Amino acid sequence: MPKRARITDVSPRDGLQNEPLRADGSAIPTADKARLVNALTNTGVDEVEITSFVSPKWIPQLGDARELCEMLRGSRPKDVSFSALVPNEKGMRSLLEVYETPGERLIDKVSVFTAASETFSQKNTNASIAETLERFKPVIELAQERGLKVRGYVSCVIACPFEGIIMPEAVADVAEKLLGLGADEIDLGDTIGAGCTETMAAMLACVTNRIDPSKIVLHLHDTFGRASECVRAALALNVTSFDGSAAGLGGCPYASTDTKRAPGNIATDTLVRVIQAQGFETNVDLDKLAKASSIAQGLTQAVPS
Repeated sequence: MPKRARITDVSPRDGLQNEPLRADGSAIPTADKARLVNALTNTGVDEVEITSFVSPKWIPQLGDARELCEMLRGSRPKDVSFSALVPNEKGMRSLLEVYETPGERLIDKVSVFTAASETFSQKNTNASIAETLERFKPVIELAQERGLKVRGYVSCVIACPFEGIIMPEAVADVAEKLLGLGADEIDLGDTIGAGCTETMAAMLACVTNRIDPSKIVLHLHDTFGRASECVRAALALNVTSFDGSAAGLGGCPYASTDTKRAPGNIATDTLVRVIQAQGFETNVDLDKLAKASSIAQGLTQAVPS
């Protein structure tokens, strides 16, 4: 039987968090975000990362996390997981206020994020890698107490916009530490899209020598048009879980210029086609995904071409 790959669509969170505010200072309406999430849940993807419980001061685009969750309550199919990112214990407690509201337990998984680059960690979280890991301890403990799964994001697994090339051993070290804290899976992010077949294979070979491939998720940015070859390299090493983003929304702001937005996350439809071409199955209906991608595209002011 063909092997099966697992797909998470991150467009409602990672795709929309850097979308410019409207001229009047407002963000994308919550009802429109809910429409996107509901469309994605009908495509056959395994998981949707719906939002982030972060301070509206830092990411006003996602300042409606609680409202979005309330709007989605009761609409999630049983075979689709919902996850949300939390930056720290405060964010986790905000999520738990929603999680513990009587009724449907909407969220199955929480995500925390660090990096394999010290400089990127400092600029992105104002903390060292060690400090971010320390912050995650109460988050993971709270998640485990309530039966929530934990995903640990690791940024800059191939290269950093500030430090350049990142050694695979540094990635494996951070990934092992996250698992040691209690994370259930590690999401490895090629944050600036620097990976190619050779560098992705080398990094994943190092990591999978220390961590079971079933615990690894790959998050690719298509900055230089090489995300598809990185998917193939991952599948060859038995990594079968991937993030995609409807319409290719998102991406790292550090990979853009003042005049041009860099291509974002690998588009979910592209991801699915590459996976299927390698003989792996997904549950994704590409026609339904095209409709969801059209909704995503309509929510943004500029979509990578």
